[in-house]
Amino acid sequence: MTTSPVREPAAPSHGGRPRVVIIGSGFGGLFAAQRLRKADVDITLIGKTSHHLFQPLLYQVATGILSEGEIAPATREVLRRQENVRVVLGEVTDIDLGARTVTSTVLGRTTVHPYDELIVAAGAGQSYFGNDRFAEFAPGMKSIDDALELRGRIFGAFELAELAEDPAEVDRLMTFVVVGAGPTGVEMAGQIAELAHRTLRKDFRRIDPTTARVVLLDAAPKVLPSFGEKLGDRARRQLNEIGVEVQLGAMVTDVDADGIEIKDADGQVRRINAATKIWAAGVQASPLARLLGEQSGAQVDRAGRVAVLPDLTLPGHPEVHVVGDMMALDRLPGVAQVAIQGGRYAADQIKRKLAGREPLPPFQYHDKGSMATISRFHAVTDLGKLKFEGFIAWMMWLVVHLFYIVGFKSRVTTVLHWLVSFLGRGRSQRVATQQQVFGRLALENLGPEFEASKTGGPKTVPHGEDLTGRESA
Repeated sequence: MTTSPVREPAAPSHGGRPRVVIIGSGFGGLFAAQRLRKADVDITLIGKTSHHLFQPLLYQVATGILSEGEIAPATREVLRRQENVRVVLGEVTDIDLGARTVTSTVLGRTTVHPYDELIVAAGAGQSYFGNDRFAEFAPGMKSIDDALELRGRIFGAFELAELAEDPAEVDRLMTFVVVGAGPTGVEMAGQIAELAHRTLRKDFRRIDPTTARVVLLDAAPKVLPSFGEKLGDRARRQLNEIGVEVQLGAMVTDVDADGIEIKDADGQVRRINAATKIWAAGVQASPLARLLGEQSGAQVDRAGRVAVLPDLTLPGHPEVHVVGDMMALDRLPGVAQVAIQGGRYAADQIKRKLAGREPLPPFQYHDKGSMATISRFHAVTDLGKLKFEGFIAWMMWLVVHLFYIVGFKSRVTTVLHWLVSFLGRGRSQRVATQQQVFGRLALENLGPEFEASKTGGPKTVPHGEDLTGRESA
């Protein structure tokens, strides 16, 4: 077992080629790395996780349609044929713009990565608008861990309801509240309703899953506000038809284990008793954006995004490119296409700079439209002047999302699972464990030191002492 702290420099560059460091293995980071596949550079891609996450389909993992592997292929596997990329696992804890270094850490092992060009695509996390205590009782939808925890909570609620004797307790367990009427919230609420009304309706003996209550809350006055009033109204009507209660102008003021407190537009405060709460409202950029702002003097907005120049570089630092949800530019939406196009643009700028060519014109985002599913065979699609709803929009949603899933194997298994879920009544991913439901809270209570001590990671301990509690052989 390693018992001394480790601080390692990054692997030396080969042949003195320019070093490009990419922070983040999401859409922006991955597409930037792939764009540089033929460039004469050495790339280090630092990912907080070992996988590339197709975040728009997280809700299908949470509701048992897809497995996590189908939407989260290993980053190393995706880039295995690209020899100029080195994939590194770690959370970036510091960026030194003066020294041009990035510091990452994983399980107590710290590594410093020097760079000549830096692409920061660390994305965004869930925002509770200053009420971070809500996270304990209302998980967000930003990671595989979130989705698996929610899967356990959702399916587990029905299991506990089957055992409950008190009708009030049955009602609490079979009430599901989704906070946020944007695409994620709408899709999540719709799938929970379909899960209760179609998939589980004959699986229990004491309870009737079709009586489950699904509530979609938002402080805003509209559903899917970015889609426009017409599509938003159609989405709301469809949600009502499948049994989702849509409550708008409802601001969440408190969340606890047993329910959620709401303040309506008229000032009245009320409570919904619910065992399962899901937070799909608001995002906050990675803390790295604020770090970049402090070092460069660039402004940081309320969502934590750092202001960039029209070419996506940091003011005073043309070697630092910020893409995706971390950057503030022309009020661009926080969607995958912004990250994809930004990552490719940054990579092209780097290639042109190394070739001594003129830089590209300022970044222009090409809006390819917005989509959201509401229920089986029903979706809404906004393509600018062209707007669709119903089955046609749903088919368009299937094709587009299937196209962006990484890997042929994942595409094939995704189609098979969609056939099972949408044409039939089954859901092939209904396994839920206590580890999934309670693991996050348990790790938070144990603290960050626990991870290193239980994995044999680098640390400083008195000679001969084993923090794992195991006896030496």
